[in-house]
Amino acid sequence: MANYRVERVRQEILREVNDILLKDVKDPRIEGVTITDVELTGDLQQATVFYSTLSDLASERQKTKDGLQAASGLVRSELAKRIKLYKVPTVKFERDKSVDYGNRIEELLNQVKEDTRSSDE
Repeated sequence: MANYRVERVRQEILREVNDILLKDVKDPRIEGVTITDVELTGDLQQATVFYSTLSDLASERQKTKDGLQAASGLVRSELAKRIKLYKVPTVKFERDKSVDYGNRIEELLNQVKEDTRSSDE
């Protein structure tokens, strides 16, 4: 039964953080950020928000990370206004590495495809 509540709160946090970052946060470093998932502890005290960006540059990724860390207090206070919980979880942002992993697999598959084409000729 408790897992059901954690899942509902997780989905609500995902939806609200997306909305907060789009409408309330005016930091230009956060533009182009996509929230991919939220992990929530069983006691609802900590939320890890996973995000992805389109940029592959390390400097752009660092700027985005800094911008999200700076906005975490605003995100938490807005969550407190929008979600009725006894205690609003602390919000921590982490880059979602699954997007990079998927891109790497696609590169490898394309490389294998090119190798088979060149060996057929």
